[in-house]
Amino acid sequence: MKAISPRRFSVSNCRCLSSHAAARINHHPQIQCIPGPTNFTSHLHGDALISFIKSASGKPHLLEIHAHLIRKFLFEDAIFFSAFLFRVALPPLHDLAYACRLFSKFRKPDFFQYNIMIRAYGMSDSPGNGFQLYQEMLRSGVSPNSLTSSFVTNCCIKSGSFFGGLQIHARILRYGHQSDGRLLTTLMDFYSSKEKYSDACKVFDEMSHRDTIAWNVLISCYMRNRRTRDALRAFDIMQSSYDCQPDDVTCLLLLQACANLNALAFGEGVHRYCEEHGFDKAMNICNALITMYSRCGCIEKAFEVFKGMTEKDVVSWTAMISGLASNGYGRDAIEAFREMQNAGVSPDYQTFTGVLSACSHSGLLDEGRMVFNSMSKEFGIPPNIHHYGCVVDLMGRAGMVNEAYNLINSMKVRPDATIWRTLLGACRIHGQADLGEQVIEHLIELKAQEAGDYVLLLNIYSSHGDWDKVINVRKMMKDRGIQTNPACSTIEFRGEIHEFVANDFSHPRKTEIFEMLDEINQQLRIAGYVAETMSELHNVGVEEKQIALSYHSEKLAIAFGVLSTPPGTSIRVAKDLRICVDCHNFAKMLSAVYNREVVIRDRNRFHHFREGRCSCNDYW
Repeated sequence: MKAISPRRFSVSNCRCLSSHAAARINHHPQIQCIPGPTNFTSHLHGDALISFIKSASGKPHLLEIHAHLIRKFLFEDAIFFSAFLFRVALPPLHDLAYACRLFSKFRKPDFFQYNIMIRAYGMSDSPGNGFQLYQEMLRSGVSPNSLTSSFVTNCCIKSGSFFGGLQIHARILRYGHQSDGRLLTTLMDFYSSKEKYSDACKVFDEMSHRDTIAWNVLISCYMRNRRTRDALRAFDIMQSSYDCQPDDVTCLLLLQACANLNALAFGEGVHRYCEEHGFDKAMNICNALITMYSRCGCIEKAFEVFKGMTEKDVVSWTAMISGLASNGYGRDAIEAFREMQNAGVSPDYQTFTGVLSACSHSGLLDEGRMVFNSMSKEFGIPPNIHHYGCVVDLMGRAGMVNEAYNLINSMKVRPDATIWRTLLGACRIHGQADLGEQVIEHLIELKAQEAGDYVLLLNIYSSHGDWDKVINVRKMMKDRGIQTNPACSTIEFRGEIHEFVANDFSHPRKTEIFEMLDEINQQLRIAGYVAETMSELHNVGVEEKQIALSYHSEKLAIAFGVLSTPPGTSIRVAKDLRICVDCHNFAKMLSAVYNREVVIRDRNRFHHFREGRCSCNDYW
């Protein structure tokens, strides 16, 4: 293997350093009169030399020590050699080329020296060499220990070698290392990195002892697999366990899960746990709390956390600005941006994404242009694709779809599918069918068209009553095998997340929910609600369209909320797609008739419905 078969060091290679090194090292108070291995009897002197190696200030100093070790024939001693190799191979020096030359000189390395090198490769840009060295170790007859397996598994994670990881797993079982919890935790990480989540869970299930780190890896694995509800259940199990308790890392992972699931009540429980265990003062926990509360539509509590922080970094300010933006407080987000600069905190790329998003959601066209122009001129930050996307969204929502199209064509970065979809959404809002067709062609060219893109085009055609084109688009989708996935809405109740799709009959309380929704529809019609049938994409009669619209997923979730909670309680729903016009009107009317605050988080932003009005001012 080339990486570990370099030119060998020899005494002659270091002869130019020897006299100077000897003079310097031999006069060091801890090193004087250290004998060679033939008469080495002083344990104290040996410890002193090891200490001297560990405290070396840099490579020049280490080279002097190297010369001394050669002169005194101490590299034959595994203890001195290992200490020196450890210092060279691993951070802070981490000089792999130097370490390889050293390692190739040692005649019979044992598992300890192999472990140092394999670990070093796992920290480098060539982790595959670590696995090759592991195989060479086995061929030479040296048996690995559990640390070896852990280090080489990490090499497989970094190099993406799935079959290498499987071989390691087999040898872990062969050598009886499956009782090492830390090793199995690394193995869980390996399977999780390859999206083999069920295999990671099997490793967890087979562990004889599970510490907090193992639980954290399991929770992270559920998060990567989008099994966020299972991650939240793990928190309950950990709290009732005698062996381990959630730590700050657990809380960070769970706050991310709560933010993704709109699980406010559970997130508040995690917040209380952080307060009880003193985690709530840590900046990263506070930043996660701001994000969680913001993404659960509880911007007031997010601001309370933000205001209570003694120190705020760029992540703190950006989380607050982004939270204000997504909840419809555009001008407050711009004001927070100004306060951030006054506090001496420099914005980064993500900060500008949050500010421009705030301008987009609130229709602040002039402010958005000003912020966009200031990025490179005042802050030296060139706009990336996300910043351009926000400006395209801002212009598109304002009806400037052709100007937005021209901006995309003049961008200094290559437009991606997301930015074309942003423009396509603007075409749907303003009924620009011709431009919408051009945008679809760009998406086809990128080979990035999705079902949602065609649904937007269907919206444009159906709103114009162009049913022939609707039929053609549906045929195109069928021919290309493009299928739409039903929208999903979720609502949290008593710590459980309840999911709904349109016309969903799977819920245990389905009969009560549909009866409640029928009652709500009746009450809203009496108050003047009329279904917005343009949201229905099928060429059927008005009555059939009204029936189809009556059982959208967010309406079922709202009905469940009205059914399950006391009068006056806020209802919080998350939807994975953009809310349609009819459901928006439905939620506005319900907030007035039932005197309920309804908070809906769709794919783009929050809608806070109170007393018949929405925080978005019907601009979304």
